[in-house]
Amino acid sequence: MYGSKTSRVVVIGTGFVGSSYAFSLINQNITDEMVLIDLNKSKTEGDAMDLNHGIPFGAPTKIWAGEYSDCKDADIVVITAGANQKPGETRLDLIEKNVNIFKGIVGSVMESGFNGIFIVATNPVDVLAYATWKFSGLPMERVIGSGTILDTARFRFLLGEYFEIDVRNIHGYIMGEHGDTELPVWSQTRIGSEPIKRYMSKYKPDGKQEDLDEIFINVRDAAYNIIERKGATHYAIAMGLARLTKAILRNEQSILTVSTLMKGEYGLDDLYIGVPAIVSQHGIERTVEIDLSDVEMEKLHHSANILKDAMKPIFDLN
Repeated sequence: MYGSKTSRVVVIGTGFVGSSYAFSLINQNITDEMVLIDLNKSKTEGDAMDLNHGIPFGAPTKIWAGEYSDCKDADIVVITAGANQKPGETRLDLIEKNVNIFKGIVGSVMESGFNGIFIVATNPVDVLAYATWKFSGLPMERVIGSGTILDTARFRFLLGEYFEIDVRNIHGYIMGEHGDTELPVWSQTRIGSEPIKRYMSKYKPDGKQEDLDEIFINVRDAAYNIIERKGATHYAIAMGLARLTKAILRNEQSILTVSTLMKGEYGLDDLYIGVPAIVSQHGIERTVEIDLSDVEMEKLHHSANILKDAMKPIFDLN
């Protein structure tokens, strides 16, 4: 891993998200080697050329358009390939076609002898992370979905904007499905170390709960609003994936809201869903079970039930 040997990240899918992620990796000097794989081989060759021409302005990184055999020595394989969400489509609408795509991708990666960590970014990410775990046969800690890492970032950004506070001092989480049933954990949201409701009463007395509710709606619906305007979301999720990659390669033990397998945490079992978890060079060290209010717990279970209902036609779920 980072600092002890040459690190390699393989990016499967070089569309908007994959190419933006590759660009983020090179700019932040996160990995020593980067392999690009896509059905459109000429596209990956062009991306590799373009990125390599930026090396004099960035950090030394070996970048090439590769094959699945290159996954054998990879620390991390990041999957961004699959059908994209179209205007008016929900993330869950993409399940069947992307699960079929993933069966082939994951099978090809595992045939190489890959023994690293999968990061899944393609939507519906919770379902596809579960599918990757099933198809790969790897331990659950080594299959991670991007989960609500982006939703949490959007949440913190909009709260920082509302309170006029550096977003790095906003502490709060979006949990659940990366989609329409996600939930804000208001009971544990803090400005600095101050609970948000107390902070609001002290420093923003004209603020209302309706303002916070509107912020969450804007978080939840952000993808729809961006897709309507530009056709895809890719910069922010690419940076979120880069953050997750860095936490793994640098063994940071960082708490990030990712999609991981539930084994009784929060009363949930046998599904991937977005929760705070400690991420290290081993993948998921453990889920962090934060105290949820009764209403929040009910919403999390509702989100989980929606996911399970969507997965039942494809997986043998209890």
